[in-house]
Formats: sequence, C-alpha cells, structure tokens
Amino acid sequence: MSTKQMNFFPASFTSIFKEIKGERRAKHVPLYDRTLFVLVSSLILIGFVIVASASMPEGQRLTGNPFHFIQRHVVYVIGSIIIMIVGLQVPMKVWQKYSGWILLISIMALILVLVAGKTVNGSQRWLSAGPINIQVSEIAKLTFFCYLAAYIVRRHEEVTERAKGFYKPLAVFVIIAALILKQPDLGTVVVMFVTTVGMLFLAGAKIRDFFALIIVGVTLVVGLIIFEPYRMARVTSFLDPWQDPFGKGYQLTQSLMAFGRGDWLGQGLGNSIQKLEYLPEAHTDFIFAIWAEETGLIGVCTLLLLQLVLALRALNIGRKALLADHHFTGYLAMGIGLWLSFQAAVNTGAASGILPTKGLTLPLVSYGGSSLWVMTLAIVILLRIDHERRLDCVQATHRGAS
Repeated sequence: MSTKQMNFFPASFTSIFKEIKGERRAKHVPLYDRTLFVLVSSLILIGFVIVASASMPEGQRLTGNPFHFIQRHVVYVIGSIIIMIVGLQVPMKVWQKYSGWILLISIMALILVLVAGKTVNGSQRWLSAGPINIQVSEIAKLTFFCYLAAYIVRRHEEVTERAKGFYKPLAVFVIIAALILKQPDLGTVVVMFVTTVGMLFLAGAKIRDFFALIIVGVTLVVGLIIFEPYRMARVTSFLDPWQDPFGKGYQLTQSLMAFGRGDWLGQGLGNSIQKLEYLPEAHTDFIFAIWAEETGLIGVCTLLLLQLVLALRALNIGRKALLADHHFTGYLAMGIGLWLSFQAAVNTGAASGILPTKGLTLPLVSYGGSSLWVMTLAIVILLRIDHERRLDCVQATHRGAS
C-alpha cells in the first residue's frame, strides 16, 4: 500500500469526526428563545385568568351572560396561537422589503376609521369586522416601528450625520399622530413618540437633534393637554383624586381602593369587590388594579417582574442581532422592547395613581383582541429575529466543522 493510500483513511476519518462533532454541537443549540416563549405564555395565561375574574359582572350587566367576555377572550387567545404559528414562518427580509407598503395600508386604515369607524365611549377608534372590532392604531404602532427600522438601515449615514435624514421619518410620524389624535387617542401617540425617540437615539442620531425633538414633543403634548378640557381634567384629578372622589377622580379612587384591599397576599382570585360595577373598565384599562386586589403585593411584584424581563429580553435580542450585523432586525427588536416596556409602565402607573389615566392596555394581559393579537405578532417577530440569528450561528458552526 502506498504512502498516499495510507494517508487517505486518517484524513477522511478526521474530516468525518469533525463534521459529526459540529452537528452534535449544533443540535445542542436551541433555535428559538425558550425563555421568551415561556414568558409570553405565562403573561397570556395570567391575562386569561384575571380577565375571566374581572369581566363577569360586566358581562352579566351588558348581555345577561357572565361568560360573555371570557368566551370572546378564548377566541382571541386561539387567534394569537394562529398568529404565532403563521408569523413564525415569515422571514424578516419580507418585513423589511414590504415595510413601506404595510405602513401605507395602516395609514389608509386610520383614515377609514375616521370615515366609517365605530364609536365607543366617545372615541372613534375601531373598524368593525363582524363580531370583532379592530383597533387600527394598535396595528399602526407595529407597522411604523417596522418602517422606521428599515429607514434607519437604508439611510443610517443620513440619519446620524444630517438633520434632513433625522427629520424625514418624523414627518411620517406626524401624519400618523394627527390621524390618531383625531380619534382621539393621545396615549398611543405618546407611546409611539417615546419609542421613535428611543430608536433614533440607539441608531446614533446627533444629541442636538435628539434634544430638539424631545423639547418639541413635550411642548406639543403639554399643549394638547392644556387646550383639551377632558385631558386637563384627567391631569388635575390625577394630582388629587380625593378632591372629587365621585366625579373626576372616581375611576382613580376606586382603583386605589382596589390596591389598598389587596394588602400583601390579596383577597384571592375571584374575590374582588371593585370589579362589581365600582371600577369602570375593570377588565381592560384597569385590569392591573383588579389583579392587585385579588393577588396583593406579591402578585403585583410578580406581574411587574414578568413585564420587565420580557422588555429586557426583547432589548437583549436586539443587541445580539446588531452585534451579528443584522441591523434591521436589531433596531426593530429594540423598538419593540421600548414599546412594551413603556406601555406597561404607563398602564400600571395610571392604575396605581403614579401617572394620569390613559386608555392603554397592559401588554398581553388586558382584554381586547386587537391589542393581544398585535402584541403577539410583535413577540413572534422577536422569536423570528432570534431564530434567524441563532440559525446563522449554527450554519457558521457547520462551515467551521467542515
């Protein structure tokens, strides 16, 4: 046997061994974020339990069926599962490619709301699709953040070096904000503004432009509050709700009573008093107060911790994507993390009297199909972003092994 033939087998076996070792190592790498999936599942489960508890008196009053809102929420949860299954199949390059088109569709839908939308409690925010009401502003938030992430990637140098590139996407934001304010819905505009500022800051915008934007934004928000009587009433009642506990401060005082009754361990699931027609919107905007009354300080801290870890997980996914040079997905994940954290802070802050009351849902917990579905889609996007990054790592491992 020649020397060449003798060397053939060791070299081949070494190559095969390296390939098998690389495949084994790749198999041990999970291709999705299990912690994020568990977090989301936990929040949706908590949301279902507390919606079931908080909505029964309202369901009985409105329809004569105490399970009315529970049955609808089951449909919403099933819809979320479908969104998760379908959404995970969509590559992020599709979101990036069609970000402008989906934003345009959202803007057209916002215009349609003002023309043919459904009015509830004085606000015209919903489009009716049979038995389901779609709140278009929820969709607009996600589509705008997707557009902004794509814009930052396309015009990164322009955004960081020129004022023109910095203010271009803000013109689009102003159009969307004007349409949402006509509904009216200041809370959603504030959430979008804070998230937009955060994304531009993370993209490396100049501090000069950044602070100028903050000053203008804060001035406009203050102006919108001062010159709109019902918004001003919310702020004044927030400062001292006990001054008019049966008028302007009624909702907040009832919410604070729920927190007080919760004590350390709560009254027990299903034992809330405030949900018995005392606290308006108990299963939507003020669901956190009912959760506090029934589970106490321990339950409040647990839910806040879950929301915090969810937001931090989203930001960490964005950071890792940016380090892997996945710039679009990195900025989008960062935007979603900022959005989730700020909206959760506003909802819980309003329920506990730290912030003025705003019609914003608690992410993945409050009753409402539009909010739950859009939030689920945002989480699906996070899972997909992390999946694609991990897949690249596995493929790199395969190439290194071969």
